[in-house]
Amino acid sequence: MSTKPEQSLQLWLPALAHFEPGHPLLELLARADRLTDAAAGYLGGLGDYFQGVDANLPAAAITREFLAGDAADATWLSADPAWVQPDMNGVRLLACGQLQLGMDEAQALAEPLKPVFDEAGLQLEISTPDRWHLKLPANTSLPSFAAPEQALGEDLSQHLPQGTEGRRWRVLLNEVQVLLHQHPLNAQRRTLGLAPINSLWLWGGGSLPGHMTSHLRGVISDDLLLRALAKHAHVMQQTRAIDTVGAATSGWLIDLQDLPTSEIASRWWPTLRLLLSRQPAILHFASAERWQRKPWHRWRVWRGATR
Repeated sequence: MSTKPEQSLQLWLPALAHFEPGHPLLELLARADRLTDAAAGYLGGLGDYFQGVDANLPAAAITREFLAGDAADATWLSADPAWVQPDMNGVRLLACGQLQLGMDEAQALAEPLKPVFDEAGLQLEISTPDRWHLKLPANTSLPSFAAPEQALGEDLSQHLPQGTEGRRWRVLLNEVQVLLHQHPLNAQRRTLGLAPINSLWLWGGGSLPGHMTSHLRGVISDDLLLRALAKHAHVMQQTRAIDTVGAATSGWLIDLQDLPTSEIASRWWPTLRLLLSRQPAILHFASAERWQRKPWHRWRVWRGATR
């Protein structure tokens, strides 16, 4: 990278294509300096900030440790509530987590599933309404599971564990889907116009890793895995709020990549504009593009619009 990340504030933003022409943030790019691209996507972005993050990241153990502090001495697998829907070409994953699910509802959905997992030697833990975990004996061998971002919108058959090793998990998932499909809570959700919780997405398996490292000084985010990684790397972490964003300094990462670009313009832009007028920042888009923007760049009036 041409600029050391620790020398600048970091903004992690949605994919560049999601920003409409005229968005105030795009006006900064015309006068900023383009840097080499970073990694694209969610896991790729995390890997830019934390060493050792890749598709095999044991996200389940890291998030369970962050939430409950009991992930050591076991193997963990995320089993997050999901919405799948059949179509002419197969069954597609339409959502994973963030399905407007309360803890009471999560516990009710999980109740008929727990005996199934118990029989398979797995312990189902409802860590949060959106984050469920399976506890397995330490050093359990697991097949490769796709992260949600890799499978969203695609046919499940392309992303389920394959072969003899994966058969156990495919059979288990099929039984779970039958039980969830029959659950009366899903009928209630449909009458309310909410998506059903008709599957679980298994991913992020493994054991709690050793100490991780990061060049960041702090993280501001509402993303569970990002905050869990920060804590595991002994990096300060805070939830996203106007006051925490407004107080961010060099070496801190402000995570906005999960937000609609319209919300960034309406709610967060006044704070960001003031912040960027005082200190250098690297703008990192989820689609990999990066720019460095310094306060004095506003005087580059000879540069035209970016898009």
